[in-house]
Amino acid sequence: MMIWEILRREFIYLWYYFSIQLWQILPYWALGICIGSCVSVFGKEKIHRFMSALQEKHLGVFGIIPASLLGIASPLCMYGTIPIAASFSQKGMRDDYLAAFMMGSVLLNPQLLIYSAALGSAALCIRFIACFLCGVAAGLLVRLLYQDKQFFDFDGFAQRESRDTDPNLLVRLLKNIGRNIKATGIWFCVGILLSALFQRYVPANAFADLFVGNRGFGLLMAATVGVPLYACGGGTIPLLQQWLANGMSMGSATAFMVTGPATKITNLGALKIVLGLKHFLFYLVYVMAFALISGWLVNLVI
Repeated sequence: MMIWEILRREFIYLWYYFSIQLWQILPYWALGICIGSCVSVFGKEKIHRFMSALQEKHLGVFGIIPASLLGIASPLCMYGTIPIAASFSQKGMRDDYLAAFMMGSVLLNPQLLIYSAALGSAALCIRFIACFLCGVAAGLLVRLLYQDKQFFDFDGFAQRESRDTDPNLLVRLLKNIGRNIKATGIWFCVGILLSALFQRYVPANAFADLFVGNRGFGLLMAATVGVPLYACGGGTIPLLQQWLANGMSMGSATAFMVTGPATKITNLGALKIVLGLKHFLFYLVYVMAFALISGWLVNLVI
C-alpha cells in the first residue's frame, strides 16, 4: 500500500506541475498554429515570389538581409524548403541569398516565433535577432568564401506539390491547422511533461549553480544539449521557460535556441544531401561557433 500511496502522491505532484505549465503555454501554442497555418495557406506563395524577385533587383550583398527575413517568414520545414530553394537555384538565384534564406528557415518560422512569446518579450526579441543575424552571417560567409564556387548541390530535387489545394479556403485552412496539430501536439505534450519532471526532481539550486556559477560552461553545455534534445520547437518552449526560471542565463538560452533547430536530426538529414560532407561539416562548425558567440554577447549585454 505504501508504494501505491507514494506513486499516487508523485502523480498528483506531476499533474500539478504539468497542468500549470500547460495552461501557461497552451494559448501561445494555439495562436502559433493558427498564425502559422494562415501564413502557409495565404502567404506562402507571396513569400516565395518576393524571394524570386530579389534576383531581379540587383541588390548585391544587401539582398542577404531580406533573404534571411523571408526564410524566417517561410512556414515550410527544411524538407519543404530545399525543393523551393532548388527551384530558385535553377532560376539563377545566388548561393549567398539561398544560404541566408535556408538558414533563416532552419532556425525560425512564424509558428515558432509565436510559441517563443511564452518565454517573455526579451527572449522573443533575442531569438528573432539571433536567428536573423545567423542567416545574414551565413549568407556573408558563403559570399566571401564561395564567390566563384558552387556551395549547394540541388541535383535531383524538384519542387513538391502543395497540399493546400482545396478550392474552399476555409477547408484548406482547417486541414492545414489539423496537420500542424498532428505534427506538433505530441511533442508539445512531451515538452511539458519533461518540464514537469524537471520541476519535481531537479533541485533548482543545483541547476542555478550549474548555469550561473560558470557562464562559459553554461553556454557550452546549452549549445551542446541543444543537439540531441531538440525534436520540436514547441516541445522545447516549456523546458526553456523552466530553465530560465531556475537560473539559466539568457545567453545560454540563446545558444540552445540556435543549435537546437539547426542540428535537429531531420534538418541535418536534409542539409547533408544538398551540402555534401565538406560543406556539411563547415555548416556544423559555423552553427556551434555562432551559438557560442551570440550567447556570449547576450550575456555581456544582459
